[in-house]
Order: sequence, then C-alpha cells, then structure tokens
Amino acid sequence: MENWLNRTELLIGTEALYKLQNSTVVVFGCGGVGSYVIEGLVRSGIGNLVIIDNDIVDITNMNRQLIADTTTIGKAKVDVTKQRALLINPSIKVTTFQEFANKANFATMIPKDCNYIVDAIDSVTSKIDLVCYANQNHIPLISSMGTGNKLNPSMFEITDISKTSVCPLAKVIRKELKKRAIFHLKVLYSKEVPYRFNQEDILKRTPASISFVPSVAGLIIAGEVINDLIH
Repeated sequence: MENWLNRTELLIGTEALYKLQNSTVVVFGCGGVGSYVIEGLVRSGIGNLVIIDNDIVDITNMNRQLIADTTTIGKAKVDVTKQRALLINPSIKVTTFQEFANKANFATMIPKDCNYIVDAIDSVTSKIDLVCYANQNHIPLISSMGTGNKLNPSMFEITDISKTSVCPLAKVIRKELKKRAIFHLKVLYSKEVPYRFNQEDILKRTPASISFVPSVAGLIIAGEVINDLIH
C-alpha cells in the first residue's frame, strides 16, 4: 500500500514526520472541539495519543461532534474516537480514559513522555487545574476557550490568555490563573460577541452551537500543536 502520509511528508519533510510519529499528545475532551483536534492529529501522523472523556455520545451531539452519528449514540466517546483513529492509522497507539478529568487523576493519565497537552474540557475547575499541572510539570499546553454561542469561525485566533477580550470563559480563566500567579497560557478564542437568534436567551446554561464553529476551532488547535512539535 502506498504510504498514506506521503503528501504530508512532501510538505513537512521526513525528519518532521518522524518526530510526529514519535510524539505523544494528550487530549482532554473529544466533543465538538476535541474530536476535530484528534482528527487533525491522527491524519497528520501523530504516533501516540491519549484521550480523556467521561461522556457518552448523545443525540444532541450530532450537530457538531465528528464522532456523533446514528450508529454511535449511547457509546463511550473515547471508544468511538479510538476506533476512528485506528481506522485511519492502524499503527497509532491510543490510550483512553473514560473518566472525569480532575487534579486527582492527571498524574495517572498524562504519561511522563508527554510532548503536548490539549485542553478541550468544559469544566472551568478542571481547565484551571490542568493548566496548573502542565505549568508545574513544564508540559506545553493549548487551551480552548468558549466555542458555544458563536456563528463566525473566521474570528478564532490563537494568542496568549493575557491578550484575550470579549470571551466570557477567557475572562474567568484569566482571573483565576492570575490568582495562582500564572500569567501566560496559549489559548484559542474568538473575539465574536456571544450570539443567539433570540439574544434574550444568551445567559441560558445550554450553549447554542453549529457544525462549522467548534470543528474549525479544533482543526486550528491541531495545526498549532503540529507546528509547535515540528519547529
């Protein structure tokens, strides 16, 4: 069979491809953003992947999550994600944890040879604790800010948390990290003002969403991880 990564190798070179094949990336969350992060990483040739998510696929996920379809509803997200990754690259090593991420289990889930962490977690507390853990252990991390209540994917950008504005989640994370004397964090966020068809619903707990927003966010994050690893 022809080398399926041939075109990737033409773009980044043999040495960089080898580096990706020997890299370990940990992704927390495989939902709207995380599922597309993982897709981008797998198709780029990442050799070792650890995925963490305690959730199962729900019918409400079908409008935006790569792993959600009529055949996967009710299945564990990490199991569906692993199966998809292996169908793309049978040689990839995928480790899964169907657990809720918190500071009590980070050390057991994040391998010592981890090269990069992606935070696509919904829980604010877990996000903050994960950033603290990565900072203490000197592991590169990129964190996804809010992608709900957004309609314009072209407004996403990667920057430092200190330079964010508009995004309500980024504001909370920035404030909490400052309390912990952490002033820098690579994030993906959007300057788009939170939007709903009925703006009176903007403060409702369940965020509005659409297919082409979290997917773009996930692929941008995947691209950032790949470029950081090879440069």
